[in-house]
Amino acid sequence: MVAIASFFWSCTSVKNIGYFQDLEPGVAEQMAAPPEIKVRPNDKISIVVNSKDAQLSNLFNLPIVSHRIGVASDQSLNRNAQQVSGYTVDTYGEIDFPVVGKVRVAGLTRSEIAVHIKHTLITEDLVKDPVVTVEFMNLSFSVLGEVNNPGRFYIDHDRITLLEAIGMAGDLTIYGKRNAVYLLREEGSVQVPYRVDLTSARELYASPAFYLQQNDVVYVEPNTVRARHSTVNGNNVRSTSFWLSLASLAATITMLFVRLK
Repeated sequence: MVAIASFFWSCTSVKNIGYFQDLEPGVAEQMAAPPEIKVRPNDKISIVVNSKDAQLSNLFNLPIVSHRIGVASDQSLNRNAQQVSGYTVDTYGEIDFPVVGKVRVAGLTRSEIAVHIKHTLITEDLVKDPVVTVEFMNLSFSVLGEVNNPGRFYIDHDRITLLEAIGMAGDLTIYGKRNAVYLLREEGSVQVPYRVDLTSARELYASPAFYLQQNDVVYVEPNTVRARHSTVNGNNVRSTSFWLSLASLAATITMLFVRLK
């Protein structure tokens, strides 16, 4: 009885564990066009201007940023980089750039901001042949639920996928629903939920949630096994452990009756 119960439980659960179950070797899957992350109000960015005339270009650099920018290449260093001075985008989507004054950056990507700043410096004859570098400073997303290392993670490049986010969180636990991964996204003044099925590559690649944006929240729903374990000792009438315990008790009582006879 115990072996039969364990066999049926394993058969019904294994099929829900694998990712990308509809993938076929050699068959290409269509992916949505990858959007780049665009800066929003309250985001923090760093902007560094370099040129042949270092003394002149330093007029456009915040003191600490010019020495620290570009150092962070992994997660731990990127956390330290959050202490570096930078430009916080105001509610109007602008930053106050040295000498130039107010510059609108909201709705632009990193590369677009760099091009805009460079064009302004050249057209206003402020710096010749400037090289402008723009980096994210406080952009992040969160991963919650049935993952091995839930938490908040920083975005350090333009395109980060849901799979990368899950990987950074240590992958789903065995109790996470592969077909019930939710992404909560701020769109204007509302929060929009998306549901993603990781067992289907087609659905995942076509989803607007495949590429993450700043402030996204990823939540992995627990499966029924985890829900059963959430009861006291996990022993309710629906749990496997309940039936195993009941079978063990029945075997013990049977042995006692046999010995009494």
